[in-house]
Amino acid sequence: MKMQKIKVNQKFGLVNEHWSPKIIAELNGQQVKVAKLLGEFEWHFHEHEDELFWIMQGSLEMHFRDQVIELNTGDMFVVPRGVEHKPVAKSECHVVLFEPASTLNTGNLTNEKTAPDLERI
Repeated sequence: MKMQKIKVNQKFGLVNEHWSPKIIAELNGQQVKVAKLLGEFEWHFHEHEDELFWIMQGSLEMHFRDQVIELNTGDMFVVPRGVEHKPVAKSECHVVLFEPASTLNTGNLTNEKTAPDLERI
């Protein structure tokens, strides 16, 4: 087995679409993904999975029905399973996501942003 380090910031250069996560690593049934976010996502929740957002560049607002949490470069936040949320990026934001491999990016929704088969980069 060949082991290699992963240059996370370089992986963002391979992401051309917004809201389209790409897998960069896997461990213990979890996937590490990178994504570029811009604009508003949909209200959704993940019934069985927690979602970790780690902001690498920019800022992200995590909207909940009763509050908004502002995340900036270097911040990390876990959205607990079952909690409805809507990410909003007012300018392009680069995030690393840690999620179980079974996590669908749109959670309980299926729409044009749903990505069932993520690309590995």
